[in-house]
Amino acid sequence: MSSRRGVLCHITSLPTRDMASGLRFIDWLSARGFDAWQLLPLTPPDRFGSPYASPSAFAGWPELCHQESRVDLSEETYWLEEWALYSAIKKSQNGLPWYEWPVELRDRHPEVLSHWKNQISPFVKQQEQFQANWNTLREHAHSNKIQLIGDCPIFVSHDSADVWAHRELFLLDEDGHPEFVTGVPPDYFSEDGQKWGTVLYNWSAHEKENWTWWKQRIQRMLRLYDRVRIDHFRGFHSSWAIPQEDEHARNGFWQDGPKDSLIEALLECCFGSNQIIAEDLGIIPQEVIDLRKRHNMHGMAVLQFGFEGDLDSNPHHPRNITFDQVVYTGTHDNDTTRGWYNEATDEIKANLSESALEDEEPLQTMLRLAQSTDAELSIIPMQDLLALDSSCRMNAPGTVEGNWIWKFDWSDIIL
Repeated sequence: MSSRRGVLCHITSLPTRDMASGLRFIDWLSARGFDAWQLLPLTPPDRFGSPYASPSAFAGWPELCHQESRVDLSEETYWLEEWALYSAIKKSQNGLPWYEWPVELRDRHPEVLSHWKNQISPFVKQQEQFQANWNTLREHAHSNKIQLIGDCPIFVSHDSADVWAHRELFLLDEDGHPEFVTGVPPDYFSEDGQKWGTVLYNWSAHEKENWTWWKQRIQRMLRLYDRVRIDHFRGFHSSWAIPQEDEHARNGFWQDGPKDSLIEALLECCFGSNQIIAEDLGIIPQEVIDLRKRHNMHGMAVLQFGFEGDLDSNPHHPRNITFDQVVYTGTHDNDTTRGWYNEATDEIKANLSESALEDEEPLQTMLRLAQSTDAELSIIPMQDLLALDSSCRMNAPGTVEGNWIWKFDWSDIIL
């Protein structure tokens, strides 16, 4: 039986979309006996509001701050100046992506960049303020025995400070453009697959520098959170490479990833393998599951996937979920559980009813099942705790409009 319980709720879904609401939410979690709060990435979102397509793999989103305060950021020297340079230049270029900047800026001519270093102070101060606000929230969470679980998208945006500053670590041509981009093949989320458009890694270049960029990234994540979920973990095994000019993802191919060598490097930065949760959902070959288990990392199970097909072999069915997994009713990419059930097939509804207690509604069944498996932790999206329908879905994969906007009011919960 899952001994620990958590809630999935991004900070932008809180009533005032800032860390002040986060402090109040931690009080609510503690009062209700929860043990963990899982968030989506805290990096600045793209123009559609997606935190998974950020211009930085390291920077915090300053708009989440609620008070004026700053701290020393000496631990963040690896990425901070490059982020501030990128931000200052991008502002001067009216928001153009770095690969459309004048050549001397695009290609980082040293004599030109030295001039810009005098103009980065405001962007450094923003990050100092973000860190101070976050430190207050994290300390409050720890004082209330609430574990913070972060989210690390495996890929980064083409137009990002990271790609601009480390072009050699990504598969780009001499002008900074990719021939292939990332995504996933057709699956249960999308019949055409998903074309994310993020850039592919030059894994041999990462290995040559002893995985420094990735080590710095995971260390940054573990300075922010107690545990971190690595989104699309299978990308460490292989990545779906899609021709840049294609509008869909059907014509991609699998590009080999670094597998054990990178994971071993990342685990050197952790206090234990359970600090990393591997998102191993989708079309996952057994080799990926073996890769995760070989390093004693926790995987994921989603109950919404657990009631179709052969239930004896379905890894998401409650009786097949194991101690080395974190179980969810649904994730940020799923419909709400009430919305899922409303659209479920007769087969799924019949299979779920077999697990129901007398006079138990489907949502109640799913919430109970999430806490009755052998998983070490169960995570419930806030929308499911509030019994909300599809209109409150956080994200519909493969679409860009109308996502990432759901939020609740304090009046929706009993304080």
